[in-house]
Amino acid sequence: MAFPIRILLSLLLLASAVGKAGADFAEGKLPDGVYHCEVYLLGLFLNLGDITIKGNVYSGPVTFGTSGTYNYQMDANGEISWLGPLGGYTSGGNSISLTQATLDDPGGPSFDIIMKQQDGAFTASTCTKH
Repeated sequence: MAFPIRILLSLLLLASAVGKAGADFAEGKLPDGVYHCEVYLLGLFLNLGDITIKGNVYSGPVTFGTSGTYNYQMDANGEISWLGPLGGYTSGGNSISLTQATLDDPGGPSFDIIMKQQDGAFTASTCTKH
């Protein structure tokens, strides 16, 4: 009789762990905080500024002169849609091709931004919560 109870408890524990892992994406938002953005270019990490997240609102990166707060949306797969300007990522002919969140990284939550430059080239940067 103890064997089926162990199996049932193991399954319940596994189900709760799996449910918790996907819960952050299901909530549709990133953890609040300041995310430092960098790009690796020519052997160096270049600072692209900070993006501040609070609830479903973001501001920054201020390095590019962006001011104000704007909403964002995140789908169940962790893909982020910015509903306002995103500094130099969306100015001077640049546009966002994709932003993908990673919430289960041991180093902390982060997101990668793939930017399409005016000349058609793509640049990837990573923003990590500090």
